[in-house]
Amino acid sequence: MPVPLLDVNAQNHPLERELTAAFTRVLRAGRFILGEEVEAFEAECAAFIGAGHGVSMSSGTDALLAAFMAVGIGPGDEVLCPAFTFFATAGCIARTGATPVFCDVCPVTFNIDPMSAASRLTSRTKAIVPVHLFGQAAEMDAIRTFAADNNLRVIEDVAQAIGATYHGHGCGTLGDMGCFSFFPSKNLGGFGDGGLVTTNDPELAEQLRRIRNHGMHPRYYHESVGANFRMDALQCALLRVKLGHLGEYSAGRFANATYYLNRMSKLPGVVVAGAEDDHGSARILLPLACPDRGHVWNQFTLRVVGAGRRDALKSHLTARGIGCEIYYPVALHQQACFKHLPAHAVQACPVSEALTREVLSIPVYAELSAAQCDEVVAAIGGFLEA
Repeated sequence: MPVPLLDVNAQNHPLERELTAAFTRVLRAGRFILGEEVEAFEAECAAFIGAGHGVSMSSGTDALLAAFMAVGIGPGDEVLCPAFTFFATAGCIARTGATPVFCDVCPVTFNIDPMSAASRLTSRTKAIVPVHLFGQAAEMDAIRTFAADNNLRVIEDVAQAIGATYHGHGCGTLGDMGCFSFFPSKNLGGFGDGGLVTTNDPELAEQLRRIRNHGMHPRYYHESVGANFRMDALQCALLRVKLGHLGEYSAGRFANATYYLNRMSKLPGVVVAGAEDDHGSARILLPLACPDRGHVWNQFTLRVVGAGRRDALKSHLTARGIGCEIYYPVALHQQACFKHLPAHAVQACPVSEALTREVLSIPVYAELSAAQCDEVVAAIGGFLEA
């Protein structure tokens, strides 16, 4: 039985009538840029996240870039970010003219290690970007204390973690701003690109609204240079439909992740990360959901221990029609485009480097059937027995 890594149609097609009605509503209104649909989506999304303000953007990447622009990050500045994450986190720092300074990550949660970040602080550091990778919050208490002690801005990258919580508080409300993505593979997946920046600071919210519209305020008057980061009204209308189902989607992902954890932990050589006494006896490490955090499982990511074993498992699963993907095969400090950075910005990150050789994500989307989950577990069991 084939099991795709993600099946967007399984989620979208049951909503066809509601989505078509939303499309028709926008078509008949004739307002395609900003306007009521955009404002309604921003308010509903901010309320879901628990933020005071939400400002929609043309993509999650543009959300990050706008956030950096809003706090004046630019040439001569340094921004701390994890070495193990999607490229946009660091790419947007570089696009402002600032220098991304790469920090190592926690081997259990895959999120930025506050101790590594502290070791890479300089007089030029202006901000830190905790990425809530794969749907689980970073260690925000330590990060916020570190930021406060050093007068740093905290820009959360929440691209993979809408609905995730930390000590009961929504990710995207824990720093100066939170940056979200609605790329189709995300838990709240759109029908193209889209993004959002949340903040509890009304002045930052107003600055973001101006930045996304060429820095214009009022019309045709520009005190600063912005960009065209506006999100389409149609995209907002369609996402308003799906936002009403996000709780169901999160519950489905949680149920599938829990099923995997229960079933796979019984396989020989498989343990939950952080629970093992000796990595030498483990062949696969399952992801850990920290009890103080609400994990939303954008990815279910295994660590496959042993040289070449991750790639062997990937080939094994692919041959059986089971979707899987390596997020991410190259750590950011090792990317060719950052070779020119000063040595302190691209120091070794041994945990991140190990993860690039070991991680493999398997299907966990909400619409997986029990039979499909069983197929994935059986295939992994077969690999371990071979």
